Amino acid sequence: MELTEINFLDVDETKEYDEIVGQVINKCFEEENLLNKKLYVNIVLTTAENIRNINREHRGIDKETDVLSFPMFEANEIENINPETEDVLGDVVISLEQIKKQAKEYGHTLERELAYMLVHSFYHLMGYDHMKEEDKKTMRAKEDIILEKLNITR
Repeated sequence: MELTEINFLDVDETKEYDEIVGQVINKCFEEENLLNKKLYVNIVLTTAENIRNINREHRGIDKETDVLSFPMFEANEIENINPETEDVLGDVVISLEQIKKQAKEYGHTLERELAYMLVHSFYHLMGYDHMKEEDKKTMRAKEDIILEKLNITR
Protein backbone atom coordinates (compact mmCIF):
# COMPACT_ATOMS: atom_id res chain seq x y z
CA MET A 1 0.00 0.00 0.00
CA GLU A 2 1.19 3.50 -0.81
CA LEU A 3 1.79 5.62 2.27
CA THR A 4 1.14 8.86 0.42
CA GLU A 5 -1.28 10.28 -2.05
CA ILE A 6 0.32 13.33 -3.66
CA ASN A 7 -1.76 15.99 -5.37
CA PHE A 8 -0.35 18.93 -7.28
CA LEU A 9 -2.71 21.92 -7.17
CA ASP A 10 -1.73 24.61 -9.68
CA VAL A 11 1.96 23.60 -9.57
CA ASP A 12 3.99 21.35 -11.85
CA GLU A 13 4.46 17.75 -10.80
CA THR A 14 8.09 16.67 -10.66
CA LYS A 15 9.78 13.38 -9.95
CA GLU A 16 11.97 15.16 -7.37
CA TYR A 17 8.95 16.15 -5.27
CA ASP A 18 7.47 12.64 -5.55
CA GLU A 19 10.75 11.09 -4.38
CA ILE A 20 11.27 13.46 -1.44
CA VAL A 21 7.67 13.05 -0.24
CA GLY A 22 7.79 9.26 -0.54
CA GLN A 23 11.15 8.93 1.18
CA VAL A 24 10.28 11.21 4.09
CA ILE A 25 6.79 9.88 4.79
CA ASN A 26 8.00 6.27 4.54
CA LYS A 27 10.70 6.99 7.13
CA CYS A 28 8.13 8.65 9.41
CA PHE A 29 5.81 5.64 9.20
CA GLU A 30 8.74 3.30 9.84
CA GLU A 31 10.00 5.30 12.83
CA GLU A 32 6.53 5.44 14.40
CA ASN A 33 5.81 1.72 13.78
CA LEU A 34 2.83 2.43 11.53
CA LEU A 35 3.82 0.21 8.62
CA ASN A 36 1.44 -2.50 9.88
CA LYS A 37 -1.55 -0.16 9.52
CA LYS A 38 -3.34 0.65 6.27
CA LEU A 39 -2.86 4.37 6.74
CA TYR A 40 -1.70 6.97 4.27
CA VAL A 41 -1.12 10.72 4.22
CA ASN A 42 -2.74 12.95 1.63
CA ILE A 43 -0.20 15.56 0.51
CA VAL A 44 -1.18 18.64 -1.50
CA LEU A 45 1.63 20.69 -3.02
CA THR A 46 0.29 24.06 -4.12
CA THR A 47 0.74 27.81 -4.53
CA ALA A 48 0.90 30.57 -1.92
CA GLU A 49 -2.47 31.86 -3.11
CA ASN A 50 -4.16 28.48 -2.71
CA ILE A 51 -2.75 27.88 0.77
CA ARG A 52 -3.86 31.38 1.78
CA ASN A 53 -7.42 30.54 0.67
CA ILE A 54 -7.35 27.22 2.56
CA ASN A 55 -5.95 28.93 5.65
CA ARG A 56 -8.73 31.56 5.51
CA GLU A 57 -11.44 28.95 4.93
CA HIS A 58 -10.39 26.47 7.62
CA ARG A 59 -8.65 28.61 10.23
CA GLY A 60 -10.10 32.07 9.66
CA ILE A 61 -6.60 33.45 9.02
CA ASP A 62 -6.29 35.41 5.77
CA LYS A 63 -2.55 34.92 5.37
CA GLU A 64 -0.11 32.80 3.39
CA THR A 65 1.66 30.11 5.34
CA ASP A 66 4.16 27.37 4.57
CA VAL A 67 2.19 24.32 5.65
CA LEU A 68 -1.18 23.30 7.04
CA SER A 69 -1.90 19.96 8.73
CA PHE A 70 -5.33 18.44 9.16
CA PRO A 71 -5.24 15.32 11.37
CA MET A 72 -8.05 12.82 11.13
CA PHE A 73 -7.48 11.19 14.52
CA GLU A 74 -6.74 12.17 18.08
CA ALA A 75 -3.26 11.11 19.21
CA ASN A 76 -4.61 8.41 21.53
CA GLU A 77 -6.72 6.87 18.73
CA ILE A 78 -3.88 6.10 16.32
CA GLU A 79 -2.48 3.03 18.06
CA ASN A 80 -5.96 1.49 18.20
CA ILE A 81 -6.77 1.89 14.51
CA ASN A 82 -7.83 -1.40 12.96
CA PRO A 83 -4.84 -2.58 10.88
CA GLU A 84 -7.22 -4.01 8.26
CA THR A 85 -9.07 -0.75 7.62
CA GLU A 86 -7.60 1.61 5.04
CA ASP A 87 -7.81 5.21 6.22
CA VAL A 88 -6.14 8.59 5.85
CA LEU A 89 -3.97 9.70 8.77
CA GLY A 90 -4.54 13.27 7.67
CA ASP A 91 -4.05 15.92 5.04
CA VAL A 92 -0.99 18.11 4.59
CA VAL A 93 -1.00 21.20 2.37
CA ILE A 94 2.37 22.74 1.48
CA SER A 95 3.04 25.99 -0.37
CA LEU A 96 5.97 25.29 -2.69
CA GLU A 97 6.43 29.03 -3.22
CA GLN A 98 6.75 29.63 0.52
CA ILE A 99 9.17 26.79 1.15
CA LYS A 100 11.37 27.94 -1.75
CA LYS A 101 11.54 31.39 -0.09
CA GLN A 102 12.31 29.83 3.30
CA ALA A 103 15.02 27.56 1.92
CA LYS A 104 16.75 30.60 0.47
CA GLU A 105 16.21 32.64 3.63
CA TYR A 106 17.56 29.87 5.91
CA GLY A 107 20.42 29.00 3.56
CA HIS A 108 19.54 25.39 2.88
CA THR A 109 18.27 23.31 0.02
CA LEU A 110 14.72 23.01 -1.22
CA GLU A 111 14.97 19.29 -0.45
CA ARG A 112 15.80 20.03 3.19
CA GLU A 113 13.00 22.57 3.60
CA LEU A 114 10.40 20.31 1.96
CA ALA A 115 11.58 17.34 4.03
CA TYR A 116 11.34 19.38 7.23
CA MET A 117 7.81 20.56 6.39
CA LEU A 118 6.74 16.97 5.70
CA VAL A 119 8.21 15.64 8.96
CA HIS A 120 6.82 18.57 10.94
CA SER A 121 3.35 18.05 9.46
CA PHE A 122 3.49 14.29 9.98
CA TYR A 123 4.04 14.81 13.70
CA HIS A 124 1.12 17.24 13.84
CA LEU A 125 -0.98 14.46 12.28
CA MET A 126 0.30 12.18 15.06
CA GLY A 127 -0.97 14.64 17.68
CA TYR A 128 2.25 16.46 18.54
CA ASP A 129 2.33 20.21 18.95
CA HIS A 130 4.81 22.94 19.80
CA MET A 131 2.77 25.44 21.78
CA LYS A 132 4.45 24.60 25.10
CA GLU A 133 8.24 24.51 25.35
CA GLU A 134 8.30 20.91 26.65
CA ASP A 135 6.07 19.72 23.78
CA LYS A 136 8.18 21.66 21.30
CA LYS A 137 11.35 19.89 22.49
CA THR A 138 9.69 16.48 22.11
CA MET A 139 8.42 17.26 18.63
CA ARG A 140 11.75 18.77 17.47
CA ALA A 141 13.66 15.71 18.74
CA LYS A 142 11.41 13.40 16.70
CA GLU A 143 11.79 15.61 13.62
CA ASP A 144 15.58 15.64 13.98
CA ILE A 145 15.73 11.83 14.24
CA ILE A 146 13.90 11.41 10.93
CA LEU A 147 15.99 14.00 9.11
CA GLU A 148 19.24 12.55 10.50
CA LYS A 149 18.27 9.02 9.45
CA LEU A 150 17.59 10.34 5.95
CA ASN A 151 20.86 12.30 6.01
CA ILE A 152 19.01 15.51 5.22
CA THR A 153 20.80 18.16 7.22
CA ARG A 154 20.99 21.93 7.33
